[in-house]
Amino acid sequence: MIPRTLLVAASPFGPELDAERVGEAIARGLRAAGRSADACPLEEDTKLDALGFDARMRAARAVVIAEPALREQTLAGSLAFEIATRARQGGVPAYAITGENLLDSFDARILDLQTILEARTHRALTAAGRKLAKLL
Repeated sequence: MIPRTLLVAASPFGPELDAERVGEAIARGLRAAGRSADACPLEEDTKLDALGFDARMRAARAVVIAEPALREQTLAGSLAFEIATRARQGGVPAYAITGENLLDSFDARILDLQTILEARTHRALTAAGRKLAKLL
């Protein structure tokens, strides 16, 4: 059976949009479009193993990485890079929603990101969740 739930791994987008609000905004959009979502808020010091991340990821249809900015220079060692790597190695498709996409197509391909959507506000994050749900 193909899993139905999408795992939303969300980082903060700024003081107004903490990780929990980002994850819930995207999850709300996914749910509005008929998809099931598991919001997983991430902070800088988050340890993925403490969240049971790998088990949650393997149980998911796909992983949605929500990151305020995707830049080649800052990806190495970041949670976004680690999640994309784990998803690729686990055979789970990965998508990204970001406030600013500065990756070229080669970098996006290296990360194996299926789609990258841009959204900066709470409302835009919810709309991006709806749009992403239609792509899956």
